[in-house]
Amino acid sequence: MVRALPVTKGRKFQQVLEGARTIFLRDGFEGASVDDIAREASVSKATLYSYFPDKRIMFIEVFRSELARQAADASALVEVDLPVEQILPFIAQIISAHMVSDFGLRIYRVSVGESERFPALAKEFYESGPVLLREQLIKYLRHCVARGELHIPDFELAADQLIELCSVTVHDQALFLGPDSVDKSTLRKVNQAAVSMFLAYYGRGGSIFPAAAE
Repeated sequence: MVRALPVTKGRKFQQVLEGARTIFLRDGFEGASVDDIAREASVSKATLYSYFPDKRIMFIEVFRSELARQAADASALVEVDLPVEQILPFIAQIISAHMVSDFGLRIYRVSVGESERFPALAKEFYESGPVLLREQLIKYLRHCVARGELHIPDFELAADQLIELCSVTVHDQALFLGPDSVDKSTLRKVNQAAVSMFLAYYGRGGSIFPAAAE
C-alpha cells in the first residue's frame, strides 16, 4: 500500500506543485533550492512551507501526481467493456508514450540519479508512482481472466512483462538520443509486437509452455 503523505492542499497548491515540478526536473532533488521553487511558483517561502513541510515530501508529491495521471488513464480503460484485443493496444500506447516522453525521461534520470544518495527517497518515490500503474494493470488482467479472455498464473509477473515489452528499444533510444529520435512508426511497431507477444502467450490459446509451479 502507498502511504499517504502529510500534504496540505489549498488555493495555491497546484501553483506550488507546478513550480516544484519545473525545478526538480531541471536541478534534481539535491540541486533544487526552496528559494528557486518559490520563485518559479510565484509564492512566498512561507506559502510553500504551508503546503509542504520539507523538500522531500514536495519531491515525492510532484512525481506521485504526475504518475497518478498515467495510472488514471489506464484505470479508465479498465472500466471499458470491450475485448482485450481492442483495449490492450491502448494500454500499451499509454505505457510506451510515457516512457519516451520528455517528462518520462526526466523523471527516470532524476529518480535513478538520486537513488544512491537517497535510497529511502527512491523507494518511496517508486511506491508512490510506478506501482500505481502496475496495480491498475494487474486489476485489468484479473478482469480479463475472470471473463475467460486470458490465462495468467502470475498476475504480477505478467504485468511487469507487458511493461517491459512496451519499452523494448524505444526507452533506451529516447534516453540516450532524445525523445525526438523515436518516431510514431517505431512506437507503433513496438506496441503492436508487445501486444501480439503478450496475447500469444497469455491469450485464449494458452501458453506454449507449462505454467510455473505455485
